[in-house]
Amino acid sequence: MKKTIAIAVLATVGFLSCSKDAPAPVSECLQSKLLTFDTNSACGQGATVKEYTYQSKSVFVLDPGTCGADLTSEVIDENCATVGYLGGITGNDTILGDSFSNNAVYIRQIWGN
Repeated sequence: MKKTIAIAVLATVGFLSCSKDAPAPVSECLQSKLLTFDTNSACGQGATVKEYTYQSKSVFVLDPGTCGADLTSEVIDENCATVGYLGGITGNDTILGDSFSNNAVYIRQIWGN
């Protein structure tokens, strides 16, 4: 009987260790920024916050959605410092002197409505 219980416990532990990793947590400043963004900046729907790797750093794009013409999406670093803006009336795609759409690598969506 003890042998059966031991096998069941080992099988359960083995099964649980195969589960996907939990998403990486976001920093405290990003959590605060998300609350402010959700309350003050985001449209009723279509707004997102996505993480990218850009110029060997993690950056986050705060896209307010499509509730207004020519809105910009703020790009912030992992310390919540603004590094630039995408979109707007000119359709800007340059952040830190480089094409964001050609060089950013999408990691995950952090938030959306």
